[in-house]
Amino acid sequence: MVDSKKIDLFERMPIPKAVFSLSVPTVISSLVMVVYNLADTYFVGILNDPVQNAAVTLAAPVILAFNAVNNLFGVGSSSMMSRALGRRDYETARQSSAVGFYAALVFSLLFSVFYTAGRMPLLGVLGADSETMGATGSYLMWTVSFGAAPAILNVVLAYLVRAEGSSLHASLGTMSGCILNILLDPIFILPWGLNLGAAGAGLATFLSNGAACLYFFILLFVKRKTTCVCIKPSMFTLKKEIVLGICGVGIPASIQNLLNVTGMTVLNNFTAVYGAAAVAAMGIAQKIYIIPMYIAQGISQGIMPLVSYNFASRDGSRVKRTIYFTLALLLCFMSASTLICFFSSDALVGLFIQNEEIIACGGRLLKGLCFAALFLSVDFLAVGVFQACGMGKKSLLFAVLRKVVLEIPALIVLNRLYPLYGLSYAQLVAEIILAAAAVFELRRIIKKLNNREGRENT
Repeated sequence: MVDSKKIDLFERMPIPKAVFSLSVPTVISSLVMVVYNLADTYFVGILNDPVQNAAVTLAAPVILAFNAVNNLFGVGSSSMMSRALGRRDYETARQSSAVGFYAALVFSLLFSVFYTAGRMPLLGVLGADSETMGATGSYLMWTVSFGAAPAILNVVLAYLVRAEGSSLHASLGTMSGCILNILLDPIFILPWGLNLGAAGAGLATFLSNGAACLYFFILLFVKRKTTCVCIKPSMFTLKKEIVLGICGVGIPASIQNLLNVTGMTVLNNFTAVYGAAAVAAMGIAQKIYIIPMYIAQGISQGIMPLVSYNFASRDGSRVKRTIYFTLALLLCFMSASTLICFFSSDALVGLFIQNEEIIACGGRLLKGLCFAALFLSVDFLAVGVFQACGMGKKSLLFAVLRKVVLEIPALIVLNRLYPLYGLSYAQLVAEIILAAAAVFELRRIIKKLNNREGRENT
């Protein structure tokens, strides 16, 4: 049995109310995740040790690489589920969720094995040197060697639960782990607790992700008669249409995140040349910058089930109105956040570390980063719509354009012209061009929906 309230949300609820119903819990979850990400930086920053701060920053690309698996099976399976629900094909929805879950489990375990086997050369690739390698390796031991499976599975499960409209439960599951992490961080990191530094931050992350997984397992057991999210082994299938449907959206989304990891690794290597203080400053600036970025991403991810369902059920009018309303919402919010970050950059960086050199450097870097957020939100919306509609090739094209064609070359050129501080403007250069391309592609999708409606009405 499928919950009739979910069908009402997708088919009849006014667009603003539907968007807020799906997006607000996702945004709140994203904000808690931001606080959770900032917690590591904040509590490690209290130690006033640039090496410990640099360790968390240098480890970030590996943690970001989890998103390659998250998106392959989370975005791919959730898009497949929502489109199947729009066609009222509930069996395919259940099978898609089982494929996503078990594939994510296998890949996360392989991730742990391969990282652990090749950790020493990888730490060098990440930009760690003799000064920062020990702390970086300790952090990654807990978050990757032991923690890859719970970290990936709790995100994939959140995607699957959100796909059928249960955005609140998806967010509660994610937030439960984040809140626990925030509570454990000071105990494991600071001298009055276990005094483990960056390693303590990794241990707290490992335990909190395990707690989030437990929440989802309990939720699926309680709601087993009314949910289409199914993780029974018997529902796992290798049906061609399901595997291709998941991979058609998931593989481009996964490649997109791998390219993000590549971009972050390049950025960290450029920054590392200027010393541990510069790496710490860039890390803090990025952590602040991700606050508006995560909110924009949360809104874009929140509306994906609504777009997927109505695109599959051929209700073009609801798809168009969802896109227009969400775009206006994003532009208003991101304009305000850009102004706040620009005019309060030093004060914001100063919240995380009491080091004048790092504050001055981080403030200048944050001013460069914050301008990209406005344009990035338009890009996020377009990619979310592509993924929701099963247009994986378009999202892949945008990912390649962003990192390979635009951002990485901009890093090289701007760092040469404006050492260190030019790095923070590379994403702005890329996102201005991509935002223009996003508007063009969204207009094309809306035009096709108009044409399809016109043919069906004649």
